[in-house]
Amino acid sequence: MIFVCVGSREYQFNRLLAKIDELIANGELNEKVFAQIGQSDYLPKGYDYERFMSIDDFKEYQKKADIIISHGGTGALIGALKLGKQVIAVPRLEKYGEHIDDHQIQISSVLAEEGYLRYVTDMDKLIEEIRYLQSNPIAKQYNRPSYIMEIIEDFINRN
Repeated sequence: MIFVCVGSREYQFNRLLAKIDELIANGELNEKVFAQIGQSDYLPKGYDYERFMSIDDFKEYQKKADIIISHGGTGALIGALKLGKQVIAVPRLEKYGEHIDDHQIQISSVLAEEGYLRYVTDMDKLIEEIRYLQSNPIAKQYNRPSYIMEIIEDFINRN
């Protein structure tokens, strides 16, 4: 199963959702797909979806997935990697109105360069990356500790 997640912020990610539909309609993608579509205007035709999900439901879909195709948000990517999942990051791009800048490219490219995931910015390469992960799963595990709680506690204690 492929789980597609685009986040819940105020930005659409129609380009990714439509590409998944195109791959299914063309017979290039035969796996079961489920998506969390957030604020996107595009409504998938060839696969099931929910706009927003509870944390428990989201985590359950992550666990069931063989491949997770995710927007390039740090939390979504690190969460999927910490579960040991095969991840394809698809950064949101400013030129398509998907975000205010292209910072998701930087996050995705660093994680890809370190060998934790694959990423694409050209939707025409998405099926190649899916097929690549199916035949060459990434073995490198992301196990870096998270210091976010310590950072928040330190900030609170200083103020």
